[in-house]
Amino acid sequence: MAATTEVPRGTATGPSMPLFLTEPVRGLADLAALPLAAAWLASAPRGDGHSVLVLPGLLASDASTALLRRYVGWLGYDVHGWELGRNIGPTDKVLDELPRELADLAGRSGGPVSLIGWSLGGIYARELARRQPQLTRQVITLGSPFALSDPRQSRANSAYLRRSSRHASEARIPDMGVRARPIGVPSTAVYSRLDGIVSWQACIEPESELHENVEVRCGHLGFGVDPATLWLIADRLAVPVGRPRRFRPPVLLRPLYPDHR
Repeated sequence: MAATTEVPRGTATGPSMPLFLTEPVRGLADLAALPLAAAWLASAPRGDGHSVLVLPGLLASDASTALLRRYVGWLGYDVHGWELGRNIGPTDKVLDELPRELADLAGRSGGPVSLIGWSLGGIYARELARRQPQLTRQVITLGSPFALSDPRQSRANSAYLRRSSRHASEARIPDMGVRARPIGVPSTAVYSRLDGIVSWQACIEPESELHENVEVRCGHLGFGVDPATLWLIADRLAVPVGRPRRFRPPVLLRPLYPDHR
């Protein structure tokens, strides 16, 4: 395991204010870089076309993952958005409908589903996999603070709390300790030290045979359009069932992944 992915303990502060304030601009820069990266994104690995479910972050909807899903679909996968509107947190509707959606998609496709979750969506994805591992092929989280140990590690915490009256009862929502536990399916945590919304330390866990952390260089709002992240997603989706392999980018792309140079 690369030294850069060791999980520091006791980190209770959030990202710096400059990183937070520049998030929108950096997200637009990642979007602008997509046409320049088209050639090598087209050369990314392709897999078996299995089903993929993509879950958006807090206050976002399927519109936020449209480009990501379009790319995954172009690679040949049966990709789906969550179709639950704006993500305002773990409401009863979300907690009831997501397991049904996963089961329905796995049933229609005849096999387990890969889950991709951006920020809060990644926490949903991990908890779905924890409860329904037989239906889950793998989980890919994008800047998801599943290892959050202190609310100060997230600049989105106040937005989350403002909507807490609409959330499900505490008995239905896993606490921080539960969310931080490893899941029993292959998983990849994509994180960035340039994340201006959540502390990158809250987005990773110790690596194992089933789990890997991969660093990229985008902001939090850029995960869904960052070329390096999209190529990584393509690589992970192409891994055959039962034949796990670590992420190894081509030599020419290694500078895009700081912990794989």
